[in-house]
Amino acid sequence: MPLSSSALAGPTPQPSTPQPPTAPPAERPHRRRIDLLVAVAAIAVAFWVTSGLWLDPNGRAITVNSSDQALFEWLLAYGAHALSHGQNPFFTDLVNSPDGVNLAVNTSVTVYAVVFAPLTYLIGPPATFLVVLTANLAGTAFGWYWLLSRHLVRSTPAAVLGGLFIGFAPGMVAHANGHLNWSAGWVAPMLLWGVLRLRQPGRWLRNGLLLGVLVAVAFSIAAEGLFFTALACGVFLGTWALDRGRRAEARALLPNFLRGLGVTAVVAFALLAYPLWMHFLGPQRFHGTGFDPVIHAEDIAAYGAYPQRTLAGLVGLDTSLAPNPTEENSFLGLPLLVLAVACFGLLWRRADPVRRATLRALGVTALVFTVLSWGPRVKIFETHTDIPLPYSLLGHLPVFNAALPSRLALVVAPVVGLLLAHAVDLLRSVPLSRRARTGWLAAFAVALLPLLPTTLLTVHRDPVPEFITSGTWRQYVSPGGVLTPLPLTLDLAPDGQRWQAYALAHRQGEFAIPAGFFLGPGGPDGRGRIGPVPRPTDALLMEVAQTGDVPTITDADRVTARADLAYWGVELVVLTPEAHGAKFPIHWEELLDVGTALFGEPERVSDVWLWRIAP
Repeated sequence: MPLSSSALAGPTPQPSTPQPPTAPPAERPHRRRIDLLVAVAAIAVAFWVTSGLWLDPNGRAITVNSSDQALFEWLLAYGAHALSHGQNPFFTDLVNSPDGVNLAVNTSVTVYAVVFAPLTYLIGPPATFLVVLTANLAGTAFGWYWLLSRHLVRSTPAAVLGGLFIGFAPGMVAHANGHLNWSAGWVAPMLLWGVLRLRQPGRWLRNGLLLGVLVAVAFSIAAEGLFFTALACGVFLGTWALDRGRRAEARALLPNFLRGLGVTAVVAFALLAYPLWMHFLGPQRFHGTGFDPVIHAEDIAAYGAYPQRTLAGLVGLDTSLAPNPTEENSFLGLPLLVLAVACFGLLWRRADPVRRATLRALGVTALVFTVLSWGPRVKIFETHTDIPLPYSLLGHLPVFNAALPSRLALVVAPVVGLLLAHAVDLLRSVPLSRRARTGWLAAFAVALLPLLPTTLLTVHRDPVPEFITSGTWRQYVSPGGVLTPLPLTLDLAPDGQRWQAYALAHRQGEFAIPAGFFLGPGGPDGRGRIGPVPRPTDALLMEVAQTGDVPTITDADRVTARADLAYWGVELVVLTPEAHGAKFPIHWEELLDVGTALFGEPERVSDVWLWRIAP
């Protein structure tokens, strides 16, 4: 396979398939100490990035994406509950009553939910979410360092630089704004390690089994990320194998590789058969997503821009070229782009024709994913054009139609990190003049220092009401009955799932909610949408919650509200003055007025107002 050992180093003759660097026995304790230091450094930076949440895990939320944070907290709580109660982890009727939610087509992070179930029960979903988020960032940096140091470069500084850059690249830090799936970047180096092992002669069965398990784990955490990684491997390996200098080696490796890949497919399918069936054939499935691929495409200028949560952003050099701060998927900065090109040129000049096949494959992979990340039409400096791009031919295909094109840019940062690591590896192995060495050090500093991450922005989050935390709700709702907050639960008002997550994680029992924050059917042209198709009452209540405008409530409105409550099976309506809005403050006083006009006078119980709904 192409990426191993010193495949991008200078022209010193080596075997056509170099072996991974192996530390002599005397050096292994030294390597372990370095591993420990890198792990500590990665954890320290991850803590720094998430430090705003660590101040109060239960009382702080991510400013720009508290809705996704609430969703993943709920997924951790529900997964633990499903495991301990023998329920289906891929479908639930506790949300979106009475239709339920297909979690297989959502990001259910099943492996995380299962592995961290004891911690969820011990410290609660918000704190467990924070532990996983921090571990994701640290694990991504260490995972790439490990892959580089064991299989790709010989220089420890090169492996450390590459690992830390990829682990805390702008896209990774941006997705730390609430995404437990995309912040799990450690999955990619583990998958690449599994792919590299498929070249080993005589071990195709064992290596295929291992890679199959890794694929199943990756699917359960970030199916979209697994697809991107597989696509990147396909582009890279295809480009490499077609090179004239590598064709003979590719033909020799192909039988063993295909045997291992076949085992991988069998194992992965066996482990994923049910979630795949649920994904494509199960109830409440859909195709595509609820997101516009034109909006969620990378702005061409974003590659040379700086992101918000970096030193450059701190001094005002950031831009608004992303649809939201969580989707700053490229944002490498112009100096780093120039440095990456310079590193590519340096490596190309020093490489022999055989090694240039690997460089060419890296370059093609970066180019392909850069262009695809631009989406179906050219967008530059926030100006949309009608100029078509290759993604317009792919966006309607299965799997592609469920991915956001801008996130394809997340593949580019690891390629840049690999180029930086290999360039450092080469620069440390060849004699350089003092002037040249100083020039390269200055170039790396200018390119990388502005991208040093700063802490995520956090905000106070109103607590779960005592009515829920004390378990008082059980006196008003039958086991498994339906309770709803005002407004109904949606991505902009995620309280219902926060309350539910608390109840499940604290073993209080179950209550269902109508609506919810999830992806489900009902979008245009049969595509998915966020949340259910709204009914008149929840649309009315959300409008009041967001704007504070109180409409005149008529008898027709009351009849409609009763019909909607009956459809959802609601037994209890709850309003708290500490409702949390993800993007706007909830106008609870106006909701109290509208709720009274719709349902009658409320009761004051504990710290909430409530309306009992007769069947």
